[in-house]
Amino acid sequence: MIDGVIIRPLKKIPDERGMVMHMLRNDDPEFVKFGEIYFSVVHPQVVKAWHIHTKMTLHYAVIKGLIKLVLYDDRKNSKTKGELTEIFTGDTNYALITIPPMIWNGFKGVGTESAIVANCSDVPHDPKEIKRISPADNSIVPYAWDLISK
Repeated sequence: MIDGVIIRPLKKIPDERGMVMHMLRNDDPEFVKFGEIYFSVVHPQVVKAWHIHTKMTLHYAVIKGLIKLVLYDDRKNSKTKGELTEIFTGDTNYALITIPPMIWNGFKGVGTESAIVANCSDVPHDPKEIKRISPADNSIVPYAWDLISK
């Protein structure tokens, strides 16, 4: 696992009325401060990648559907430099995934329905602190989004 990335299973509490899905509390060990929460919808087989944040810590939870989340560590002094991690998360693996700044990441919608990814970040979105490159760009790591590489 990439240094600094945390995966914590989350609770779903169903009853006859519906369901409560926990995500992040201010007394959870991953929580530092609140920046903003937003939702990203990704359609089946669509890739939203690559991007990296210079300051923002991401706290992802897929509240509907399923995604393949891919992380790549190219931090110069990291003990996991060069490591790539794939995580399938969503309906069948509901979890909070904490991603520190400077980890390249992206995700692909898996299955037959759109997925909704919630992010409760520690700083508000700022277009000056994010860098994006095409999912087809192999400058950070050769990766075939059309394949499951596990």
